[in-house]
Amino acid sequence: MRHVTLALLALLGACCHCGLASAELRAGAAVVDITPAELPVLVNGGMVSRSIDEITTKIHARALVLDDGASRIGIVVVDSCMMPRPLLDEAKQLAAQRTKLAPDHILISATHAHSAPSCMGALGTAADPKYVPLLRIKLAEALERAEENLEPAEVGWAVAQAPEYTALRRWVRRPDRVVNDPFGNPTVRANMHAGRNWDDVTGESGPEDPSLSIISVRTAGGRPLALLANFSMHYFGGVKGIGADYFGRYCQRLAEQVQPQSADSESPFVGIMSHGCSGDIWRRDYTLPAGESPDPSMEEFADGLAQLTLDAYRGIRHTRQGDLKMAETRMTLNYRVPDLQRLEWAQRIVDQLEGQLPKTQQEVYAVEQVLLAERKSTEIVVQALRIGDIGIATTPNETYALSGLKVKRQSPLPQTMVIELANGGDGYIPPPEQHVLGGYNTWAARSAGLEVNAEPKIVEAAVQLLERVTGKPRRTMALKPGPGTRATLELKPAAYWRLDEMAGPHATDASPNGRDGVFEPAIAYYLAGPASDRYTDDDVNRAAHFAGSRLRARLPELGEQYSVSIWVWNGMPSDARETAGWFFSRDHDFGLSPGGEHLGIGGTATQPGRLVFLAGERAPLVGATELKRWTWHHVVLVRDGKSVKVYLDGRAELEGTAGTAGAIAEVFLGGRSDRQDNWEGRLDEAALFSRALTAEEVARLK
Repeated sequence: MRHVTLALLALLGACCHCGLASAELRAGAAVVDITPAELPVLVNGGMVSRSIDEITTKIHARALVLDDGASRIGIVVVDSCMMPRPLLDEAKQLAAQRTKLAPDHILISATHAHSAPSCMGALGTAADPKYVPLLRIKLAEALERAEENLEPAEVGWAVAQAPEYTALRRWVRRPDRVVNDPFGNPTVRANMHAGRNWDDVTGESGPEDPSLSIISVRTAGGRPLALLANFSMHYFGGVKGIGADYFGRYCQRLAEQVQPQSADSESPFVGIMSHGCSGDIWRRDYTLPAGESPDPSMEEFADGLAQLTLDAYRGIRHTRQGDLKMAETRMTLNYRVPDLQRLEWAQRIVDQLEGQLPKTQQEVYAVEQVLLAERKSTEIVVQALRIGDIGIATTPNETYALSGLKVKRQSPLPQTMVIELANGGDGYIPPPEQHVLGGYNTWAARSAGLEVNAEPKIVEAAVQLLERVTGKPRRTMALKPGPGTRATLELKPAAYWRLDEMAGPHATDASPNGRDGVFEPAIAYYLAGPASDRYTDDDVNRAAHFAGSRLRARLPELGEQYSVSIWVWNGMPSDARETAGWFFSRDHDFGLSPGGEHLGIGGTATQPGRLVFLAGERAPLVGATELKRWTWHHVVLVRDGKSVKVYLDGRAELEGTAGTAGAIAEVFLGGRSDRQDNWEGRLDEAALFSRALTAEEVARLK
């Protein structure tokens, strides 16, 4: 088990940080049983309809109500796969009639347990008509009971790092291993669990978020009241009957350890696990061979997370001064409705069903096309709230980990958690570039049907709401420079692309020269990069994953004396094609010219896994060292007139001569000028110099 890194941050009064009057906090919490009264019950989360007639564990709605004398906020986390906005709006209205909570000051989210009763239609499963009315009443009841338990309270925050409990489940497939979508088109460059077979993939399609965020609430006298946690892990699975998945076990373990028994007059401690941004996340680490990847039981998984929480919890400093602020916005987003050809295809299949439930993937997605065409758009809810110096933002979707990191990095409050599947269940919202890579999360359906730009719109709405509730501007997303960054800039590059962007299409030039590059569409952003302790003062250096696309830029000043410094991480098997991949190219777009120059990793046409430099029509220069797949290497190309030298990890690897370079301004990272054997893997910290670097300067770059 890795050591736990704690970020234990005491909350100071809002009068110190937000310019507002200090407030004394009151809090109350409650747990309500929402187990279905009638069985069998429909359960969604799968491709086709299914019902369950047994109960493995009871399921619950866990509520927390906070009041500062001026504002009252209610939070409910529900053991449910997902819940529709109209149902939650009705529950909020009902709660508002029974309590002093305003509907727009209530946050209701799902844990995303795939073993809970269905309260909304998704893919082949409808909402269970018997369960929906029960759930509506129980949600209001949870808030009502939590409000009844209000008493003077204090609050604190901590973060534990839990990287062994979360990992990317969505991987990029090799360009020669693309598969078809349900509509018969070869669009799937990335999909869930493709990492099981390493021969099929080039790497993960995004970052993970291992932060286990914790908000602790206790009475003014120090008795624990509630703990609201947030973690990015999709769900555990394998529950046969109705059950709460790992979320319920986690909450149970917290209650057992934090407050084993309560006096009859005391309200019991309520542990709550909310769902972090987990659309592309699961527990299986596909970077490890199957036999080496941890394979805990659900109980072991939940108990381990609970222990990390308890370790962090014991060091939290609490404060009684914390004012409350909450805001929400409602926005209309379009569905990606089918064109006429696809709609006609879908309607033919639906007509053949003759009212029967769909049983195949093709039938399921045919039905979904008809539904999207009928609905055309939907209303969504985004919220943000502040508890003193703690921020909470929400999305109504299955949001990728990257999206949650975008909100956290930009939040005016460093202590921010992002709760997904809150106030609605509007399906996956991949970042726009992930739509290009395709896969299950992008196939148009109610489970993933919002417009391509839904993700940036929702992220921006969440950040704006955080600005509103804090009265502060957002923070910058850029990484803090480290000593390696400063060393690179001291050598005065013509352009320096750190490749730490969270979104495209612009690759920011970190030098003063303003030579921003342009990312082509198939790029995944913000993956772990090399040498974090050297290149950033943040926790993790970040890199871009190229999936057959390139970064384009123009540097007219490059002549026959120039240098390129870049970190490379190859995702392709080196013997899978003639060249494993070209990661630098200087030539005219769409062609190969006698003056063009290209640097990559060789394949079957040269020496698999070795560096290869190609200049015009000359024979390629080939290195002697094999670069292991999925490992970072630092490469520097130095051209000094007709002399060429390439350094690998600080040592001279190959050298030779080249012809006349000519006046070529176009440069490409992540691919060759003619798009042949483009790079499949990560690149980072790319610096171009309009002069030949010395060996001593090359050494300074690594």
